[in-house]
Amino acid sequence: QVQLVESGGGLVQAGGSLRLSCAASGRTFSTYLMGWFRQTPGKEREMVAFINWSGSVTEYVDSVKGRFTISSAANTVYLQMTSLKPEDTAVYYCASQRVRGPIWDYWGQGTQVTVSS
Repeated sequence: QVQLVESGGGLVQAGGSLRLSCAASGRTFSTYLMGWFRQTPGKEREMVAFINWSGSVTEYVDSVKGRFTISSAANTVYLQMTSLKPEDTAVYYCASQRVRGPIWDYWGQGTQVTVSS
């Protein structure tokens, strides 16, 4: 089991920044990738970015490239979000994956990010 706890969400004006954190505990040694997803009402959950613990593997959805940065340190994964847009408003979830593929095994409870125009 891996437990994931997100923090750092909130309300910010367009153009502002936020940093999300995801603290992982439990069997973290079995984790292959850590990812951030987001979801808005009526839409499917979207992968935002993922990373491995060493930081040698990262990937971003096109809409956040150049604005968001994912990083990892000491069993914590961060998502630094800059130049935020109203369309970034969503509940952001942290997830972990044991084996590279479509299945993400563990999820956090989510943290709300609201970007006002």
